[in-house]
Amino acid sequence: MVDKLLNTKQASEYLGVNDKSLANSRHTGRGLQVPYAKLGKVIRYRLSDLDDYIENNTFNHTGEAKEAVNVKVK
Repeated sequence: MVDKLLNTKQASEYLGVNDKSLANSRHTGRGLQVPYAKLGKVIRYRLSDLDDYIENNTFNHTGEAKEAVNVKVK
């Protein structure tokens, strides 16, 4: 089954962030690390990748979030 593709505005609304945040992250490689597909000049985000990003960045308390950041940095 083909995964649904969202444009930057749709993906940002889904994640609850500003669309410029996604664009800046793509450009700088910092911030939201969400995989995207570049189809010519068109940028698309797979819905499953957005769901994975949310799942991987869901924590029960701030200590977990700090641990996750330290693990990713190493």
